[in-house]
Amino acid sequence: MLPYIIKRLGSMALTLLVIITLTFFLMHSIPGSPFNEERATSEAVQKNLESFYHLDEPLYVQYFLYLQSVVAFDFGPSIKKSSQTVNEMLGRGFPVSFELGMVTLMVAIFSGILLGIIAALRHNGIIDYLAMTIAVVGISVPNFVMATLLIQQLAVTWQILPVATWTSPKHMVLPTLALATGPMAIIARLTRASMLEVLTQDYIRTAKAKGLSPVKIVFKHALKNALLPVVTILGSLAASILTGTFVIEKIFAIPGMGKYFVESINQRDYPVIMGTTIFYSTVLVVMLFLVDLAYGILDPRIKLYKWN
Repeated sequence: MLPYIIKRLGSMALTLLVIITLTFFLMHSIPGSPFNEERATSEAVQKNLESFYHLDEPLYVQYFLYLQSVVAFDFGPSIKKSSQTVNEMLGRGFPVSFELGMVTLMVAIFSGILLGIIAALRHNGIIDYLAMTIAVVGISVPNFVMATLLIQQLAVTWQILPVATWTSPKHMVLPTLALATGPMAIIARLTRASMLEVLTQDYIRTAKAKGLSPVKIVFKHALKNALLPVVTILGSLAASILTGTFVIEKIFAIPGMGKYFVESINQRDYPVIMGTTIFYSTVLVVMLFLVDLAYGILDPRIKLYKWN
């Protein structure tokens, strides 16, 4: 396990370096300057601002200066909000986005697994067809469309839940449902297919022959092996949920990182764009690493690292 962890840490660092490099050069390949929209700013002031942010330096100098700041975990000040640093924005917005993402992921995992188990146990029945219909709808409808439908029905028409902001547990329901529907559907379909395969295995027949209860057979013997495909896709699901929060946060006026990220793109605020991209990339790379470790723990037959 230790050699595998060391090897993965090296590959993670290389992946993040590639992401930093691509993000940096893509941002600086956009024509113009972040200060072009400042019509009231004189040319002399613009030059001073560009000098302060090192935008007048050669591109390779800016790149190495930025690498130094990233290693020190200092993403610098925002160009458009000079009184705030990117680190302060991350510290203020990321906990909200992380809370929304984690709650969504937990809802998607537990509801998807439960729906998949029920569908598998009632194979080719009404419940199975109903569960898979819900799954197809969840996969087909984008989260921003689902958010609009939920707002229209639950907040405007029925007035059951509040529309926007992030001040109470009630405000978490609509954005969580909008984000969780798609991943829940994917998990449900995978769990159903995997459970149907596992339930036909010889060791399940043996457990039934021993007189074990159906609940014990499903949750103690079958579910662990049926979860392997689900664990495999958790990394990509986490990525889609965390990046999907940008749009959902904007729709529901949630004070997370989505607000800063969208505004920074519109305003070409280089430090905020690169800081949020790198930060989220780091979180996602770490989550993929944890998923790989969990995969090996769930199935002891899988060796994460082989000695030569």
